[in-house]
Amino acid sequence: MAACMRRDEALTRAFTLLGKRWVGVVLASLRMGPAGFRELSRAIEGVSDSVLSDRLSALTKEGLIVRKVDEGPPVAVSYELTEAGQALMPALEQISQWAHEHLPPR
Repeated sequence: MAACMRRDEALTRAFTLLGKRWVGVVLASLRMGPAGFRELSRAIEGVSDSVLSDRLSALTKEGLIVRKVDEGPPVAVSYELTEAGQALMPALEQISQWAHEHLPPR
């Protein structure tokens, strides 16, 4: 029973972050390499700038992405997956495949 509870605690921690709307999509959008805020905003249809900014901040704080600033000129900010973020990609790809196979399209 204790092992089952520990796993549930880990899932709770994971889904507290990953269960927020747009988090998985933001992470998946960065799987091909670094991207700037505008590029992400255009790629993720339906996300507001304020929510995207919030999600990027949260993912940076949790160590799944890193924010890089190129002093330019012009100054350019980009985001990219960390090693921890990269490690999450196979799980996100499996969730995406599951959704494709088992959830009706909207």
